[in-house]
Amino acid sequence: MRRLPAHIALLAATLIGGCSHAPKGNAPTLAAAAGNVTAARLAAADTEPGNWFTAGRDAGKTHYSPLKAINTENVGTLGFAWQYTTGTTRGLEATPIVVDGVMYTSGVAGRVYALDAATGEPLWSFDPHIDMQAYRFACCDAVNHGVSVWNGHVYVAALDGRLFSLDAATGAVQWSVDTIDNKSRSYTITGAPEVAGDVLVIGNAGSDYDARGYISAYVLNTGALKWRFYTVPGDPKNGFENPELEAAAKTWDPDSRWDIGGGGNVWDTILYDPEFNLIYFGTGNGEPHSASERSPKGGDNLYIASIVALHADTGRLAWYVQEAPGDSWDYDATQPMILADLTVGGEAHKVLMQATKTGFFYIIDRPTGKVLSATPYVPVTWASGVDLATGRVQVNHTIADYSALPKLIFPSGQGGHNWNPMSFDRDNGLVYIPVIEAGEYVFEPPGREPMRPHARNMKTIGIFSGNLAAALPRLPPDVRRVLESGQLQKNQPDTRMRALLRAWDPVAGKTVWEAESPGGFWDRAGVLSTAGNLVFQGTGTGHFRVFDARSGSLLKDIDVGTSIIAAPMTYTVKGKQYVAVMAGWGGAGWYNIQQGNSAGVYGNAGRVLAFQLGGGTAPKPLTLPAVGPIPEPPPLSSDAHSVEHGSQLFFTYCVYCHTDAEHTGSADLRRLSPAVHATFKDIVLHGQRLPLGMARFDDVLSNADADDIHAYLISHAWEAFLGQQQSGSTGTNGATVTH
Repeated sequence: MRRLPAHIALLAATLIGGCSHAPKGNAPTLAAAAGNVTAARLAAADTEPGNWFTAGRDAGKTHYSPLKAINTENVGTLGFAWQYTTGTTRGLEATPIVVDGVMYTSGVAGRVYALDAATGEPLWSFDPHIDMQAYRFACCDAVNHGVSVWNGHVYVAALDGRLFSLDAATGAVQWSVDTIDNKSRSYTITGAPEVAGDVLVIGNAGSDYDARGYISAYVLNTGALKWRFYTVPGDPKNGFENPELEAAAKTWDPDSRWDIGGGGNVWDTILYDPEFNLIYFGTGNGEPHSASERSPKGGDNLYIASIVALHADTGRLAWYVQEAPGDSWDYDATQPMILADLTVGGEAHKVLMQATKTGFFYIIDRPTGKVLSATPYVPVTWASGVDLATGRVQVNHTIADYSALPKLIFPSGQGGHNWNPMSFDRDNGLVYIPVIEAGEYVFEPPGREPMRPHARNMKTIGIFSGNLAAALPRLPPDVRRVLESGQLQKNQPDTRMRALLRAWDPVAGKTVWEAESPGGFWDRAGVLSTAGNLVFQGTGTGHFRVFDARSGSLLKDIDVGTSIIAAPMTYTVKGKQYVAVMAGWGGAGWYNIQQGNSAGVYGNAGRVLAFQLGGGTAPKPLTLPAVGPIPEPPPLSSDAHSVEHGSQLFFTYCVYCHTDAEHTGSADLRRLSPAVHATFKDIVLHGQRLPLGMARFDDVLSNADADDIHAYLISHAWEAFLGQQQSGSTGTNGATVTH
C-alpha cells in the first residue's frame, strides 16, 4: 500500500520497529544512487542550486537559494503545481530536502515521505510505529523538524526517541537505536538529526517535564553510540561524566532540584561546521522554570539556555555562550542558527547568527565563541544588554526577578523568535526573521514544587500580556490585585501581541522593513529567501505570501486553505523552478486555534504543497461541518471538594491538549458522549484509546483522581450547557475531533 490513513496507522502502532511502504502500479521508482549527498557536494552546494541538500539548503542552514527563475518580475503568475496529502492532522514543521529530483521530508511523530519532486507522486513512505505514550510527553505537538540525507541514507528520529537509518532508494530500515538513556523520564524527540563527519548527532525534548538534557553521537553506518554530552551536571553525589560537568556543577546550588532533572534539553537546531570540525547546538530552559526553586542559592546553572560548541570527534567542549544565566523565563537557546561570513567592526569573521528567544540578535565568532554583537531586535526589559568583553548578559533583576512579586517581562517565554527558521540573504545582507512581540506576566506560587513524574514541573505561572483580562478570574486574589492595579504596565513596552516578518540588518543592528502577520500572535511561519529578490512565508490563516526582499512589498498571496508554520524551500527539476512547503497547524500552541486560523474552517489535513510559474489555483479542503450545541451532561453527583481537586489535576495533566476549542486535534471535553462518560476511567487510566493517541495516566493518577477529573469535566460541561441555553446558541462551524 502507498500510505495508511492516520487513524489506521495509529491503530497499527507497536512499541518497536518501523515499516516502509512502496507504491504499487506505475508510480516512479528510485535508482540505487538515491540520496547521494556527500561532503564534496554539500561544500559546493551553490554550484547545484537546483538541489536543496539540508533543511536549510546548505551547510550553514541559510534557508537562502541562488535560484532566480522565479523573481519579482514574474512571481505574479506563481500558482499551484502539485500536492501530497500525509493523512495526518497534527503539526507539520519540517523543511523538505530535494536531491536529484527526489523530495524527502518528515511528518507527524517521525513519519518519512519520499516523493517525485516534479509531480508529488509517492515513491515510498516510512512509519516508525511509535510507542503512543510518547504523545503524552510532547509539550508542543507530535511534530518533527525534518530528516538528514547522506550517502544514500535518510536519517530520522521518531517521537518516542528512536533514531533510524533508512535506505534512500527504498525506505527500508538499515539500523535503528533507542537514544533515551532513562525511560522513567519524559523524553521525546522532535528535532532533526545532523550529520557531523562520521557521526550522526541528535538531542531530545523534555525540559518542561522531568528530563536532564543531553546530545548523542552515533556512528553513521552502524548506529553505535560514539559519545554523549550532558548539558546539566546532575546530582554531584553521583559524580560527573566529564570535567566540563564538574565545572558546571559549581554554577548550581549543590541542593538543586536534581530530582526534577534540570532541563537544558537539545530539542531543536544542531549544526556541523566542517571547517572547524565543530558541532553547534542550543540548549533548552532550566527545569523547574523558576531559578529560585531549581537552584535556591543562585548560580548561572550551566549549560542551560546556552549555545554550546563541541568537538565532533570527541564530544568535548570547545566553547559556550550562555544567553540567559540562571534562566527563569523559559528562554531556550534552541532557535535556528545560521553560519555565514560577515564583516563586523571592520573585520571579517566566520560567524554564527541567532535571533534568540531572549530578544537579542547574536553574532558570534564561531571558532572562538566570542560574542561580536548582541542587539535587541524586539522590545527587551528582562536585561539591559550584553557585555561584549565577556559575552555575559546584564540581567535587570528589578524587572526580571518574580520570585516574590508578579512581574511583566519582555519578551515572553515564546521569545522574540521561536523554532520557525529564519533566512539569510547573503546578497543584500539581510536576515528575515519570523518575529514575536509580546510580554508575559509571570509569578511564582508559594511552597515547594512537588516532583510530578511524567508531568510538567515548571513552578512558574505565566500569562501572555494580551491575555490578562481572560486569565484574571482564575488567579489567586493577591496576584489578581497586583495585576489589576496597572502598576506593572507603567513605563513598559506595548502589551499588544503581534507576529511579524522582520527584515533585519545584522551588522547595522536595525530593522529595514517589516510586515505584520494576519493571524495574530501565534501566526509565525518559517522563511525562505531567494536570489530572485523574493521572501516566501506562509500564514496560520492558510495563505502563502511572497514579498519583495528589498522593500517588503507584498507581491503575491495564494489562498491554500491550510495553516502553514514550516519554512518553504525551492528547487529545480529539469530546469523548472518549484517552491514547496509543508502545511499543517501545530507546534507550541497547537491546541490554540485563533480566530481566522484556517484549521478552524477547513480542518488540519496535512499536505505538502508545491508551486510553479503559470500554475493553477490551489485546491482548498472542504469546509468543516457545523458543530451542534453542547449536549446535556450527565448528573453531577460529586461534591465541591472533588470538583476542585479534579480541576487542579486537569490543569496539571490535561489542559495542554484539551481545551474548549472545537477545532483542535483533541476532544472538546464538554461534548463527551454517554459512551465516553461510561468508560472514562478505562480511557484515562488504562489506555483504552492509546492506539488513537490518548495516553494512559495510571502511573500518576488513582481511581479517585480519575473520578475527580471526571467530576470537574461534568461540572464544566454543565456551566457551558446552561450558558448556551441562556444565550440560545445552536452551535458553531467546525468539527469535534476526538482521539
